[in-house]
Amino acid sequence: MSRVVVLDYGSGNLRSAERALRRVGADVEVTADHRAALAADGLVVPGVGAFGACMAGLRSVQGPRIIGERLAGGRPVLGICVGMQALFERGVEHGVTDEGCGEWPGTVERLHADVLPHMGWNTVRAPEGSQFFAGLDADARFYFVHSFGVRKWELDADGAFTPPLVTWAHHGEDFVAAVENGPLWATQFHPEKSGDAGAHILRNWLNTL
Repeated sequence: MSRVVVLDYGSGNLRSAERALRRVGADVEVTADHRAALAADGLVVPGVGAFGACMAGLRSVQGPRIIGERLAGGRPVLGICVGMQALFERGVEHGVTDEGCGEWPGTVERLHADVLPHMGWNTVRAPEGSQFFAGLDADARFYFVHSFGVRKWELDADGAFTPPLVTWAHHGEDFVAAVENGPLWATQFHPEKSGDAGAHILRNWLNTL
């Protein structure tokens, strides 16, 4: 049984993520403990609310350092919703720019859509070869709640590395819905609220640990 830490830095949905991971067979601990977060087979970084507030919470528990140390050792990390957004260089909300963890280049910004927040079920366009979405039909739907997202993928492919696999969704315009990049995976949607499809991708992630 894989040991997973859900990083507790004051952001919501911790218990929902814990329950969803337990249902698919993980041994889960919710904690901010640095050693436990580094030692776990997998680390989950959830997040809801404002980008700046989530980054302040992450910094308060050395979240960027924990994420960086895990990735340097090839140790899996899964970001969810604002936990995914925090992995990018910066977030811009209401004219205020906050620095993110900087694991990927790019900006989290307000979506161009007639109706915000983007709240409810939506399909995604997963790339060929995705492990995250393996075994799911193309019309599988996932639950989103957000007004901000990454509208442009800015990491250039380098011939020396395997390029990340980027999954897209559409609400008013295209935005990044998920990323698979070596040990670093992330989703803009909430797998813990996405029923059987969400459980399936969590199980797929656990199978890589």
